[in-house]
Amino acid sequence: THTRTLRVDRIACTGHGLCAELLPELVGLDEWGYPVLGQAAVPARLVAHARRAVAACPVLALRAERTPG
Repeated sequence: THTRTLRVDRIACTGHGLCAELLPELVGLDEWGYPVLGQAAVPARLVAHARRAVAACPVLALRAERTPG
């Protein structure tokens, strides 16, 4: 079985904040508007929302990687 883990490419991220709007359960914003992940593992009930947040990132800085576990 696999789980999905969220990762942010901090170099690519430009702080648009769409990820936090689309996935507030897992992504918050710091004082400069950059994403902070509350937890990296994506619960099964939020996988579809995570995919949408990843797809919406204008600079492709958010990723949902499959990890064993």
